[in-house]
Amino acid sequence: MALIPLFLLGLIALLTGVYLYIKHNYTYWRKRGVPYLEPSLPFGNIRAFNRILHSSQRIGRLYDQLKGKGPFAGIYLFHQPVVLATDLDFVKTVLIKDFNSFRDRGMYFNERDDPLTGNLFSVDGPKWRQLRLKLTPTFTSSKMKFMFPIIVEVGEQLQIALRKQFEQSPEVEIKDILARYTTDVIGTCAFGIECNSLKDPQAEFRVMGKKVFDTPRSGIFKRIFMATSRDLAKKLKLKRYHDDVSEFFMKVVREAINLRKDHGVQRNDFMDLLIQLMDTGKIKDDPDSEVGKITFEQLAAQAFVFFLAGFETSSNSMAYVLYELALNQDIQDKARKSIDETLKKHDGQLTYESLMEMTYIHQIVYESLRKYPPSGLVFRVATENYSVPDTDKIIEKGTMVMVPVYGIHHDPDFYPDPEVFNPDRFAPDAERNANAFLPFGEGPRTCIGLRFGLMQARVGIAMLLRQFKFSICDKTMIPLVFATNNVVLSPKGGLYLKIETV
Repeated sequence: MALIPLFLLGLIALLTGVYLYIKHNYTYWRKRGVPYLEPSLPFGNIRAFNRILHSSQRIGRLYDQLKGKGPFAGIYLFHQPVVLATDLDFVKTVLIKDFNSFRDRGMYFNERDDPLTGNLFSVDGPKWRQLRLKLTPTFTSSKMKFMFPIIVEVGEQLQIALRKQFEQSPEVEIKDILARYTTDVIGTCAFGIECNSLKDPQAEFRVMGKKVFDTPRSGIFKRIFMATSRDLAKKLKLKRYHDDVSEFFMKVVREAINLRKDHGVQRNDFMDLLIQLMDTGKIKDDPDSEVGKITFEQLAAQAFVFFLAGFETSSNSMAYVLYELALNQDIQDKARKSIDETLKKHDGQLTYESLMEMTYIHQIVYESLRKYPPSGLVFRVATENYSVPDTDKIIEKGTMVMVPVYGIHHDPDFYPDPEVFNPDRFAPDAERNANAFLPFGEGPRTCIGLRFGLMQARVGIAMLLRQFKFSICDKTMIPLVFATNNVVLSPKGGLYLKIETV
């Protein structure tokens, strides 16, 4: 029986030690004279607000309280001190000017136990630099033009699918059908597979992609733990993705490669380019692209993250566009008119060139990305001790830096009346601070696939507005509430709109 008191004493001693350790860490910013918000055990500042808010909104609230007090402020994620960027010049310094001091994202990746995490978005250091160099040639304008007809074909299927839903009921959950559209686009371009999720909502590609975001393997606190304690998380063999999801995508990639090689199939899509890099280390007909071979695991990881980043973020952005157009019929009418006028100049054909001329659609998509940034937080990690210019402050090596994109995008100092949807903010002659628009990040680690994402979103919006009018209905959520378990800023429970033909 004496063992029980000894066990309890040991447990008490352990908990006391952990408590004292965290309390000591919570003095970090005070000792350095950095503005900060008082943390609370055990979560630091991350539970400072009601959990109905998305994490990017909660950090946005912290930004609102701390901005104007210096180039950056201090917050705590659990026990870890984190730099919160509160000044646009400092944001530019971290993301662009002194990028080499902040080149890592600090994302958790575990290529041994969770191979799909070894992708361009997650990896750091020399691995990231080598991958970025190898993958950059696959996202040039000429490669986008090759993929454009594929996207238009899927866009035509989107029109058919929406018309069928409209015939059943004029009130349509628009987010799901748009996610099925982007799933089919990315499935075709990244894997060379006709996913058919527009025809079958339960298609396996759609189910697996949805599972990653709607029922993630890791909750927000586990994700933060993996990011803030990466070495320990790797020792514990923690994974970001469900095993069946990983097995499915690895199998799909292997089958796609074998099919193309065995039957000489060439589709001019993303998978073709990745296979060329795997086999030869360069892109065919591109003499400047000889950058070295990638492994099968690297190929699979890039195809996977391209799929994830492309289908969820683009479908959300498109849904928010249609939501705002439903609330602002004058903007919707102007958008439809601009599409019709542009297509008249191109014999009614939606081509890559005609899409690039649809300036107002571009403005609408950008304003949607401003108001609803898919990634409301951007992370960097100091790779060395960094002296902050014009201050006596030093950001220590290994310290995480957080850029509160959602907070900046909703800052009235940069965007007057930030809750108002106003595409004129992005008119060609509009004046604005370029550092205050960060939906894709910025600098050398900006989203490599942003042009592709914008292209598929603009194609979808243009094709839908040609045939349909969107308005609010009794099921439309006003104001929007966001899913707190989703990393991407996503509407909770979907997004319903009323559909009419035009």
